[in-house]
Amino acid sequence: MKVLLATSKPFAVQAVQKIQKIIESAGHSFTRLENYTDKAQLLDAVKDVDAVIIRSDLIDQEVMQAAPNLKIVVRAGAGYDNVNLEEATAHNICVMNTPGQNANAVAELVFGLMIFMQRNRFDGSVGREIKDRRLGLYAFGNVAKMVAKIARGFDMPVYAYSPTLTHDDLRKEGEYGVIAAYSNIELFQSCDFISLHMPLLDETRDCVNYELMSYMPEDGMLLNTARKELLVEEDLIRLMEERPLFQFATDVKPDRHDEFLSKFPNRYFSTPKKTGAQTTDANINSGLAAAKQIVAFFNNGDECYRVNKK
Repeated sequence: MKVLLATSKPFAVQAVQKIQKIIESAGHSFTRLENYTDKAQLLDAVKDVDAVIIRSDLIDQEVMQAAPNLKIVVRAGAGYDNVNLEEATAHNICVMNTPGQNANAVAELVFGLMIFMQRNRFDGSVGREIKDRRLGLYAFGNVAKMVAKIARGFDMPVYAYSPTLTHDDLRKEGEYGVIAAYSNIELFQSCDFISLHMPLLDETRDCVNYELMSYMPEDGMLLNTARKELLVEEDLIRLMEERPLFQFATDVKPDRHDEFLSKFPNRYFSTPKKTGAQTTDANINSGLAAAKQIVAFFNNGDECYRVNKK
């Protein structure tokens, strides 16, 4: 079988070498397309491959139609909204992700953003500490759990609410020491910081709106290392205009980035390009997991991490 590593945002060199070794040791061929800038390059690269490993690359109907031999796509990471799942099922393609492999990298970035903003972007002026400040986690998957663990070291009380978990489910996660909120409103009312960790689904799109954010304190801070579509941007701009101490830091550049930057230059920050999983460690973890899942799929029919319907 021929396996393609297709990434416009390349893996660390060490990760690529290890991925190639796993694939070739299992008797499959390996090829790669990195740093590509045009979709036509991807369409050409997939024409004779059986498997593809991607990161944030878009795999839509056009790509699938250009890849008649394609049997499996593995997203090296947790989110998979960049793959058209319905089309994959229609083309008899298995889609998988690699949950948890990037969790620590993203969680560390949450605190990097938090401290950077609370210390006024390290401009030398008087900032604030995060010790004893209340942190709210909106959803409680792998990244949020890692954030909760790290927060212990800062003596931060951690609250959590997840639309997919009951209050009792959250209370059972005792090892993370979180305080379970009964609703998203209670979460936003209770916390100084809110960190977003939901996947992008129809029911989560635009779920963070003005009404919900208005429950936060006047000097609160919103952090987004998940997906930009979770947030109603015009609502956040309105809130920040009304609250001169409110801060927003994100790893997913908003559509209205220029407006945020011009209106709130000292209270807004976005990474230039999504960087949560951009560590050598995370690249290796997620890349090796993807390679191993492909080998298991071809060797044993293993579909353990399948995310689309058959």
